Parts: sequence; C-alpha cells; structure tokens
Amino acid sequence: MGNEQHDFLPELSDQEGPQPGPSWANPRWLAEAVDADADLTQALDPTAMKIAIKEASAKAGKPTDTKSIEQAADDSVRAMLLVRLYRVRGHLAANLDPLGLSHRDEPEDLSLDWHGFAGQEDREVYVGGVFGFEWVRVGDLYQILRETYCGNVGLEYMHISDTTERRFLQDKFEKPEDTIQFTEEGKKAILAAVIRGEEYEKFLGKKYVGTKRFGLDGGESMIPALEAVIKYGGALGVREIVYGMAHRGRLNVLANVMGKPYKVIFHEFSGGSANPEDVGGSGDVKYHLGTSTDREFDGISVHMSLVPNPSHLEAVDPVVLGKVRAQQAVREDLDKHEQVLPVLLHGDAAFAGQGVVWESLSFSGINGYNTGGCLHFIINNQIGFTTSPRFARSSPYPSDVAKGVQAPILHVNGDDPEAVTFACKLAIEYRQKFKRDIVIDMWCYRRFGHNEGDEPSFTQPLMYKEIRKHPRVSEIYSDELIAQGTIEKGYAPQLRDEFDALLQEEFDAAESYQANEADWFGGRWAGLNKPADPESSRRSADSAIERKLFDSLGRTLTTVPDGLVIHKTLQRVLDAKAKMFETGEGFDWATAEALAYGSLVTEGFGVRLSGQDSGRGTFSQRHAVWVDQNTEEKYIPLCQLPHGKFEVYDSPLSEYGVLGFEYGFAMADPKTLVLWEAQFGDFANGAQIMIDQFIASGEAKWLRANGLVMLLPHGYEGQGPEHSSARLERFLQLCANDNIQVCNITTPANYFHVLRRQMLRSFRKPLVIMTPKSLLRHPLAKSDAEEFLGDHHFMRIKSDLKEIDDKKVRRLVLCSGKVAYDLMQKRDEENIDDVSIVRIEQLYPFPGEPLAVRLKRMKNLQEVIWCQEEPKNNGAWFFVESQIEEALANAGHGGMRPRYAGREVAASPATGFAKRHMAQQEGLVSVALGLSERGETHAKHTNNSPKKKA
Repeated sequence: MGNEQHDFLPELSDQEGPQPGPSWANPRWLAEAVDADADLTQALDPTAMKIAIKEASAKAGKPTDTKSIEQAADDSVRAMLLVRLYRVRGHLAANLDPLGLSHRDEPEDLSLDWHGFAGQEDREVYVGGVFGFEWVRVGDLYQILRETYCGNVGLEYMHISDTTERRFLQDKFEKPEDTIQFTEEGKKAILAAVIRGEEYEKFLGKKYVGTKRFGLDGGESMIPALEAVIKYGGALGVREIVYGMAHRGRLNVLANVMGKPYKVIFHEFSGGSANPEDVGGSGDVKYHLGTSTDREFDGISVHMSLVPNPSHLEAVDPVVLGKVRAQQAVREDLDKHEQVLPVLLHGDAAFAGQGVVWESLSFSGINGYNTGGCLHFIINNQIGFTTSPRFARSSPYPSDVAKGVQAPILHVNGDDPEAVTFACKLAIEYRQKFKRDIVIDMWCYRRFGHNEGDEPSFTQPLMYKEIRKHPRVSEIYSDELIAQGTIEKGYAPQLRDEFDALLQEEFDAAESYQANEADWFGGRWAGLNKPADPESSRRSADSAIERKLFDSLGRTLTTVPDGLVIHKTLQRVLDAKAKMFETGEGFDWATAEALAYGSLVTEGFGVRLSGQDSGRGTFSQRHAVWVDQNTEEKYIPLCQLPHGKFEVYDSPLSEYGVLGFEYGFAMADPKTLVLWEAQFGDFANGAQIMIDQFIASGEAKWLRANGLVMLLPHGYEGQGPEHSSARLERFLQLCANDNIQVCNITTPANYFHVLRRQMLRSFRKPLVIMTPKSLLRHPLAKSDAEEFLGDHHFMRIKSDLKEIDDKKVRRLVLCSGKVAYDLMQKRDEENIDDVSIVRIEQLYPFPGEPLAVRLKRMKNLQEVIWCQEEPKNNGAWFFVESQIEEALANAGHGGMRPRYAGREVAASPATGFAKRHMAQQEGLVSVALGLSERGETHAKHTNNSPKKKA
C-alpha cells in the first residue's frame, strides 16, 4: 500500500507497519494527518492517549494491563484515521448520480480491511467522543461513517484552513439533531414544490410545442431548495436576495421561486412584451429576462431580483456581485454583510469551463469587492450541450475551482429533494455565520436535450436510454412518503391536478393581459427618467462649481496631515498643485479629475473608482492615495470630505470580472459615480463580452439604465500595439439609439465637466472616455481656474487654441484627442493662418447641430479634413464620415465631403518601432494641414524596417 492512497497527507512514515495500512510508529505525520479538534488531540500524544484509554477502560470495566492498553491505543489510532479519511474522502463514495452512470471507484482506504479491521466488526475501540461515543464497535463506527459521509450528500470541507469553520460543518453532519430531518408538513411542502416544478415544465411543453424553454426537467429538486434559502435566510437576517443564472430552469425559477405571475410568462411565450409598448427597447428572449418581487415566509418579507443576462452563461456572475455590493452599501450593511445575499445558479460545464467563474470567486475576500459570501448552486446535468464531463474538464467535480477560495462544497443527489433542501439550509446557515462562499453541486440530469428541440441521443445514447426509463423526482419522492406513511396514494395526483387547473386559468388570462408601466425608475432610481433627444440642450448640465468649494477642495488636495511622511516626489507634485490653486493657472488632468470627484462627494454623491493601478494611476498621475513611507499607512484626501463617499480600489488583475462587477454596482446605485479604469485602453478587449452584451445593449434589451464610466488610456506615443489604441472604433460601431456616450477629451476642465455632467443630469447612460497618456502632462493640455467656475459646462466640440476668423478659414481640420495638439503646433510653426483645427470632444451622440452652426460661419471653406492617429480601418473615420457630411449639408456646404488624413489601414493598431511611429505621425499631420499630399506614403517608407546585414 503506497503513499498514492494518501495524496492529502503531508508525509508518511518510512517505517514498515502492519499490512494492509500505514505504520503507526511515528506520531509526527499522524499529527499532521488528523483534524486538530478536541476529539483527536489525545490521539496525537501516545502517552496522553494511553492514560485516557486506561481511565476509560477502568470506567467501562475493561482490562487495564499494559498489553491491553497498548492494543487499545493501536486500535484507537487506526479508528481515528478511519474517521479522518471519511471526513476527507467520504464524498468519493457518496451516492450522488441519480442515473448510476458515473462509475466512480470507491477509494480503497475507506474500507475496514485497509485499516487492519478485517473481520473485526465486533471489536470495541476507544474514540474519545467522536459521534458521541467513548467506546464503539468497529462495525457500528463504520456504519455511521457510511451513513454520514457516503449517503445522498457528500461533503468536501477538509481543505478549509479555518478550524472553526470545519468544526461547524462537521457538527452539522455528525450530530444527529443537525442531520436531514423534516416534519410531515415540511415533507409535503417539498413534494408540492417539486410537483409545481415538474408540472410547469410539462404544461409549457404541451402548450408551446417545439418552443425553446431550457426546462429544469430532471433537476426540479432545486425549487424547494431555493425556497429553503429564502425561508431560512430570512430567519437569519437576509432581507434581499439577488439571483444570477443562465438559461436552464430560469423560467421555472421566475415562476415558482420568485413568483412571477404565470400569465405574464405565458403572455411572453405567445409573443407579447413583458413591458408596455411605449417604453421602447428591442426586447430579449424570455429565458434572458429578469424580474423583482417579494416573498414572505413566517412573517418575514424578502425582496428578490433576478438579473437579466445574455447567452454568455456565467457573464452575469460579477454583475450580480457588484449589484449586491451596492445594495449592501445602500443598506449600510458592508460591515456585517447580513441583509443582502447573492445567489448564483450555474451549469456544471460552465462552472468548470468559464474563467469568469474564478474571477468572481476571487472577489470573495478582497476589500472593496467582498459581498460576505455567495451561495453557488450548480445544476449538474453531467453534460454540457453535447460534451460529456470527461471531455470537458480535468477535475473530478465541476466545483473543484471553488477550492481555490476554500469554499465548502456539498455534493447532493438531485433525486433526493430532502437532501438538496438540507444542503441549501446548511449553506445559508454557513454563509450567514462565516460570510464566505459555499457551493451546492446538485447531481441531476437533463431529461431532454440542450433545448427541447434537440436530439441528445446523437451523442449520448446510453445516458438518454437510461433517462427515458428513469422515474421523475416527484414519483420517487412520493413513493418514499407513501412508504413512510406521510401521505396516501392519491395525494400527489391531487396536487398535480389542482396545479394544472391553476396553470390553465393563468393561460386563459394571458390572452387579455396588459403590462403595467415598466419599473425603470423605481426605488433608488426614483427621480431619474429617460433622456431627452440627443440634440436637445436639456441634456446639458450646470456643472461648474462655486469659488468657495473650489478653494476648499484645493486645500484638501494639497494639505499633508501632521505625522504623515510622503514620498519626496509626491511632495513636489503637491507643491505644483498648490501653485495651480495659488495662481489659477496650469491645472492638469489629475487635478481636474480630483476636483470633479471631490465636488460630487461634497454634494452628496458617491464616487467609486476601480482599476488595476487606480490609486496611484498607471502613469503616476493620480495619487489619490498617499502612502506613509515609514509605515505604509494609507491616507486618501478625498475621503476626508463630508456628505458623500469616495472609494478607490486597486482591483484584481482582471478586466472581464471587474468591469462586470462595476456595471452591476452602477445598475443598483445611480447616485454613485462608478468608474472602471483600464491599465491601458487596449486591455478593455479582455472584457468585450461585458461591453457588447451589457454596457452597449442592456438598456435596449432589458430596459435597465446604467451610468457606468469607462476610462480607457488612449493615444499614439510610439509605445507599440498594446499601449496605443483603446479600440475607439469598436465602441463607435456599438453606438445606436442613444445607447452610450463616447468621448475623446483634450482639456482637463472639459474632463471635469463631463464627469460632473454624468451625475447632475436626470438620466444615466454609460460613458466611455478615451483618456490620455502624454496629455496628462502636456504643456498645452492645461486649464485655468475660471474654466471650472461660473457658467462653464461640458463642450461637445472645442475651438482652436488660436483665434482664426471664420471667414478666413479655407481648410477645416476636424479631429479628436491628442493629435489636435500635434496639428496646432505644426500649423503654428509653419505660420499657416487659414487652417482651423476643431476638436470633436464627444463622438457619440455626435454633435451634428453645433458643428453645423460652426461650419455655417465658414463662408469660404474649401475643404474639410478628418485627421486621426489611428489606422484608417481603426479610430473614428468610418463613423464620423457620414456625420460630418450631414453637418456640411445642414450648414449650406452641400456636395462637400470630408477627406481622410491618418495612417493607412493596418492589421496591428500601432507600430512598435519608435522611428516609424514618428515618421507616420509627422506624415499624417502634414497631410492634414495641406503641407504634403503624400505624407503618409512617405512615412510608410521612412525608417520602415531594420536594414539587412551585408
């Protein structure tokens, strides 16, 4: 018997011992092997153990001679390791698969033979209190271990490092009073819930033949289990539950757990909208939709919401967690994490296969992202679409990834609804007590294919041969209850008939159903509304601040508290800021941003900024957090302000998960300015699913507004393909129906105003900002104090820094972002006086009306150029070309079309060679200004590639 049987043990003794089984001569490894709780500590000290056994033997009237005690001690150690192995590995022998197809080999070290007890079932061993026994027959101990750890629930918990948590779970499994026990009424309630789940799916299948519904068929035990979460959660302080789940079983959860009226769902199946026609939106398929409702158990009301989600499986996970974090903040529950509970329902293949699952799990212990534990429920169909588990993952269970955050895992047989309900009851108790993630892995099956029109026997003929003859959950359970005497034979059929009659009534009522007003702006969204037309002046905001507040914020941002030792370079930065406030000149990007945040906080708003280096800023520009150089104590100046709350977090090294989290936070709290900052804008493509499926289209699909801000460093400074382009073109391609805002801003004051505008208007739209890198310290990218005060506001277009009479302008160069300053500097060097450079600060909604007004004043205009740094197939060109042409027509310049000046098309967004970058940049500027018609062509062949060696 080798060490491979004990991969969970740190080290085994090299000494030979009795076979089968390991050696007992070296107690050191045994001390590491057994659980360090009160029951086992005596087994770790041979002397103490022998004394205890001698005393116990005398009390029990057993022999106390030396030989007998030695034998009893040896027996006790082997019995203790037997207990230990069942606690660690008993789940591997649990009865989990309803279909009996998993073919799991039981570990050899769970047998009595392996422990040297072959044929010794009647031998009494000393266990010192385990399972409440001082002495116990080996056969009885073995039977108890089998019933406890190898029944219909398998527990994985010995990977948890915290002894208190392990002992809690151990007690819940090993103490008789805490095991699976339900009253007759409780059992009837469980049966009724299972029947509702089954009959609902059958009714839909009968009424909507061939329609996809992604039914729960085969996993209906989840329905009473989720009801248990509401009931027991409410008793333990939960007042709100936020759910996230993909397709399978979603309609069943909506109807039978959350209480969405059946007639509404039937109305949607018939092609109707869940919302009145006048609210707009494109809608979505019914198995993506969410809802919110309240349910009451034992006089305690719990509010529940199901977050809408796309077809991207686990994409909703971080969104739910962000929403929960926001709700906890609103309820002032961030210390206890008691009132708001996240519940995520997963598919087995998705939980094991989707990386965002780990990104979401990793939030569980991180400051700023922790929600006090999430309850994860895996609907383990033992298949992913057409892929069997052995081809879909490398781990024994789909839940194994959760061990990375030391979450306990309850594996449970889905054909036993009492066991599943018990697992959820235990899960909510654990979560509320320890505020940590926990996983329920319910082994079940998918009675039909991936959807109801699919033929699963193409790929899994043996599984589906077994499923076709397998009885439904309610049949198995009702037979058990009949055998127990809990119900009579006609009880279950009567429940089915009554529920079917109710469904038919609701089906008939669906035809005349009329939706109420959509709930866009209820609760914390009260007072907000749909926006005015994109061209309306009502979309502006009075974003300037008073001089008194401006000066006060200046003192906050430049005063170092007594005793705080800051870095000498930071002190120079603060001295420069102090000079800005003293002179009223030279305000840079970071100072303007801090003024925006500070003023919003002072006005009672929240500000939440997160990103991979947001505290300091990727480019050492922000310094929102000051770190004592001796103690590493952190001081955040904006946290000292009254009224609102400022938060800044250096996030995990994640884009997908963190952006989803912040989107969820902004979904729940419109009174907090929520910003996510990419380290470099290019890295946002790691979160493209969130951008495409939630940020750009969530309002149209689900009638849910969101004010999230994305800060994406963007600009061509010769830093290579991954540090230049935030892929502006991708965001502009997503723009339609006034869904998002896209800006590329060139002055600190305009940045200040757009951030404040985001909160001061009466509506919320996601805001995407191409933030600068070199402009953070560019001598021309500065603002004066007056630009933050008085009647100044956000400017969608910005005039030339040099005043040029509109009547003299022959060539107008339109551009966006950093290239504007390159153009102005080159033009002024060349003493050109008939070229005006106008910056489009907001690309979407495009400022066509103010641009047309400007163009109309240019009576002698001969040509309009669009200049950009990005390659022609990137950047804004393909988006703005038609917009500019329309503005020209509206300004009386019909027939004139804009021309392009910029880099040629390219597969990579930027060159990695500094000399090539400079040549390209000089070339596109020259073309834009009319200095060269072939500047770009020339740039392509200048210093183009390393010379070949002779």
